[in-house]
Amino acid sequence: MIFKSRSPDNYAARRERLVRQIRAAKDQVALRKQRSNLFRERSPEARSRLDVQDFNHVLRVDPGSGWAEAEGMTPYETLVLSTLACGVMPVVVPQLKTITLGGAAAGVGIEASSFRHGLVHHGILEMDILAGDGEIYLCTPGNDHRDLYFGFANSYGTLGYALRVRISTIAVKKYVKMAHAHFSDPSEYFRALRAACDFGVDFVDGAVFGPEDLYLTTATFIDEAPYLSDYTFEHIYYRSMRERDTDYLTTHDFLWRWDTDWFWCSKNFGVHNALIRRLAGKKRLNSRTYTRLMRWNSRLQLTRRLGAIAGRRSETVIQDVDIPIERAAEFLDFFRREIGILPIWICPLRSPDKRAIYPMYPLSSSTTYVNFGFWDAIRLKSTQFAGHYNRLIERKVEELRGIKSLYSESFYTREKFDGLYSAAAYRQLKSRYDPDGRLPGLYDKCVLRK
Repeated sequence: MIFKSRSPDNYAARRERLVRQIRAAKDQVALRKQRSNLFRERSPEARSRLDVQDFNHVLRVDPGSGWAEAEGMTPYETLVLSTLACGVMPVVVPQLKTITLGGAAAGVGIEASSFRHGLVHHGILEMDILAGDGEIYLCTPGNDHRDLYFGFANSYGTLGYALRVRISTIAVKKYVKMAHAHFSDPSEYFRALRAACDFGVDFVDGAVFGPEDLYLTTATFIDEAPYLSDYTFEHIYYRSMRERDTDYLTTHDFLWRWDTDWFWCSKNFGVHNALIRRLAGKKRLNSRTYTRLMRWNSRLQLTRRLGAIAGRRSETVIQDVDIPIERAAEFLDFFRREIGILPIWICPLRSPDKRAIYPMYPLSSSTTYVNFGFWDAIRLKSTQFAGHYNRLIERKVEELRGIKSLYSESFYTREKFDGLYSAAAYRQLKSRYDPDGRLPGLYDKCVLRK
């Protein structure tokens, strides 16, 4: 079965509209869109806005050729519905339904298939990128614009915007069988995590609930299931990891197992309470609702104002960091002592192409990494300054030769940032594809939050 979009084929006309807009801009340019999965506030500077919201179509799914094609603002929820109908899925499906294909291409997208298929950008075959110079470039790993192809990952819209993305797919089966294994020793846990990546399963991830309470989840596609669990309403997925050794989901529900409760962050809205959960209703239990509530709170500064009234200060620590697996136990020990956020999501990562170099997210092709995902707020002591905990994390990640993605707050000096994120390569890309600076610089956007 091949899926082709039923929408009018006006992609070329819509592209040209954006070209005219960006060329006519007299100041820096940003996107006009309804939602974002970034977790850093930016200063409200005046910018020309490119309306890309109608670039949200799945264009084609060709399971025989192993690829799917969609426009940049297509949420993965929509993309996955089309691919599953054809018996395939993108090689990496980020955890939240609202993440867009273009956003994951310009950022860093990871999930439990990343131990085999790498990050989202490793599975991209080609892109149409509207660059800051007002031109649209077809970028592939082997054409004249391969520098932009490889440099696009972790550039966060500072080089251009992905209008169309073709991405690799893999065949799926109807169901997924999961196995949850408990560990009490971190070193043993990370040895088992490495072994699981070589065992022949389809998915590997896990969670840390305490210093002696670590869980490793392996999952495999299957044709038949003896029963099916449901974590889309009354039952909470991450709790099941501690309650069941074996579990079964449809492939669709497995891909979105974390979305219902935004991993575990839905607790901040009270919906872990069974009564509040029922009152909220199934349709509201998803990342779309929680993101909307978070943006509302950010605009009104409600949490900050209530904390000020109560004499409390807190620091938001929302980060994903990738640590070489040989140093993972060391990072976990540091994190337990100095940061203390629980639970922590664990996801192994390997580059599937030993020859490919993505300069803006320079992972070693010979290393297995462990992604640590942690998302919460920590109360600051009176003697601690804003950014205290995030800076501790940044220093430790650098010490252990890891790297962190830039979707949230960063506190690096420019010199440190330039060393970690390949400033020389970035300057060359900026000079070639955005010579007039229509788009903000990466440091300005991700650290200075301009």
